[in-house]
Amino acid sequence: MNFYAIRAIYLFEMARAWRTLMQSVLSPVISTSLYFVVFGSAIGSHMVEIDGVSYGAFIVPGMIMLSLLTQSIANASFGIYMPRFSGTIYEIHSAPISYVEIVMGYVGAAASKSIILGLIMLATARLFVAFDVAHPVWMLAFLVLTSVTFSLFGFIIGIWADGFEKLQIIPLMIITPLTFLGGTFYSIKMLPPFWQAATLFNPVVYLVSGFRWAFYGVADVSVEISVGMTLGFLLACVLGVRWIFKTGYRLKT
Repeated sequence: MNFYAIRAIYLFEMARAWRTLMQSVLSPVISTSLYFVVFGSAIGSHMVEIDGVSYGAFIVPGMIMLSLLTQSIANASFGIYMPRFSGTIYEIHSAPISYVEIVMGYVGAAASKSIILGLIMLATARLFVAFDVAHPVWMLAFLVLTSVTFSLFGFIIGIWADGFEKLQIIPLMIITPLTFLGGTFYSIKMLPPFWQAATLFNPVVYLVSGFRWAFYGVADVSVEISVGMTLGFLLACVLGVRWIFKTGYRLKT
């Protein structure tokens, strides 16, 4: 294992995040703060609590998960797309680095940035609402697992995209709507029976539900299923990345 190569890629990507601090950290935090003001204060004044948790506290895990998914994908997809766009990807290919080391460098940096952002948002949420974390170890485990999984997914998007517009299609047109419909601002138990069943086909439901359980011990689906679904998607992303490097899809042309 070439740890020097992994470290070089990792530090380069992390340095880019510090150079774009306003876009990488402050912008998501400000956006989340506005969500808390609008949903936590305006709507929360009419919805006292859900499953014994105040509405302002109830939406905290969902809001963090929303930013975690979008930022993980954005960080990883842009990180690998720029070397392809500038042509420096060929220098990486010519170096004595395996595809595992390349993925570890790029995905590790993207996941690290998302985890840091998630922890900052967790601290920011305490400024707006009081809440406790019932299972802190599980909370960190979900935070890390989700960041790594969707950073891998973002890496795949960055390889697939052949223009800056395509980098935004899946996060904006698919991930964000699924997150809003995945119980971020409500419990799916509040929906009619038909829509409860239909919502279970939304994979984001299991992420939000598992993360919320780590905070308050309440969930829309069992935590075992949430972990299983997340690990299943992680495995699918790993297999997708392996296929990309095995076939050279959009990497050698």
